[in-house]
Amino acid sequence: MTTHFINAEINLQESPNKLNQEIEKELEKRGEPLRWAVTKIDTEKQTAHVEAVVIESESLSTNV
Repeated sequence: MTTHFINAEINLQESPNKLNQEIEKELEKRGEPLRWAVTKIDTEKQTAHVEAVVIESESLSTNV
């Protein structure tokens, strides 16, 4: 099991609940999220910049 620091760019959603779901869905592709935070909103591009720490199990890393 290893931890990784992730930077992600997520398209803004119509509602905060949908944004949370979209962030978690994207992070789960890379491992199990420990914590995450929206660090910047780009209103021109309509994106949220997210920083996260995820745990990657050994089974995930061997399948990559």
